[in-house]
Amino acid sequence: MQQSTSPIQNVWKKWQKDKDQDAGNELVVQYMPLVDYHVNRISAHLPKNVSKQEIKSLGFIGLVDALEKFDSKRDLKFDTYASFRIRGAIIDGLRKEDWLPRTVRDRAKQIEVIAEKLEQELKREPTSSEIAEELGLTNKEVEETIKDSLFATPLSIEEKINDDDDRKDGIGYILPDEKARTPEHQLLQKEKMEDLAEAIKQLNDKEQLVISLFYQEELTLTEIGEVMELSTSRISQIHSRAVFKLKKVLSSL
Repeated sequence: MQQSTSPIQNVWKKWQKDKDQDAGNELVVQYMPLVDYHVNRISAHLPKNVSKQEIKSLGFIGLVDALEKFDSKRDLKFDTYASFRIRGAIIDGLRKEDWLPRTVRDRAKQIEVIAEKLEQELKREPTSSEIAEELGLTNKEVEETIKDSLFATPLSIEEKINDDDDRKDGIGYILPDEKARTPEHQLLQKEKMEDLAEAIKQLNDKEQLVISLFYQEELTLTEIGEVMELSTSRISQIHSRAVFKLKKVLSSL
C-alpha cells in the first residue's frame, strides 16, 4: 500500500524542487510560530526600549535564511535547523545595534566594580542592597540595571570566545558545518571550549547551576528561580555576577 504524503510535505517538495514562491510563502506562515517562540524567550531579558517587532523582524530574516539553506538530505529536522538560524539572526542583529542606553551601560560597569570590591571586603557575595548603598542608588535601580544589562553580557562573552572565529554568530546559535572547518580550526575551537569549561569550574555551585540552566537548558530567569526557590531578581544577580567572573577569567587567558 502506497503511503500518502501530507499537504505540508507536498509544499516542501515544491519549494525544494523549484523554489516555488507560493510554496515558500506557505512555509514561512507554517513556521512563523517558531519565530514567535524565540522572540518571546529572548525579549523577556531585554530592556523595555527594545521593540519586540524589531526582534521579530530579525527572527523572520533567520527563518527565510533557514528555508534557503536547509538541506533535507541531512539527518536533521527543519525545526531544529531553523531554531539555530532564527536565534543566530536575532543575536547577530542585537549585537550590531547599540540598544543599551549609555547611562545603563555605565551604571552596569559601576555595579560590577563595586560588587567585586565588596566581595573582597566581605569575603562573600554582596547583596543588591549593599551595592546600592555603596553607590548611592536604590535597591530597585541596582536590580533593574542588572536586568537590563543581562542580555548584553552573554553577547560579550560570545564575542570573546569567538575572537578568531570567522563565523558571525556566537557559539550555540548557529549550526556548525564540520565539513567546512579545517583541522586547525576545529582544534582552536576545542581549546576555546576547554578554556570556558575550566573558567566555569571556578564559579560557585549556585553560579554554575544558573549558567547551566540558562544556557544549556534554556530556562528563563523566572523558571530558574522556581527551580532554585529564589526570586527572579536574585537569579538575575547571580547570573550577572557569574558572567562577570567568566569574562574576567577568559580575558586573562
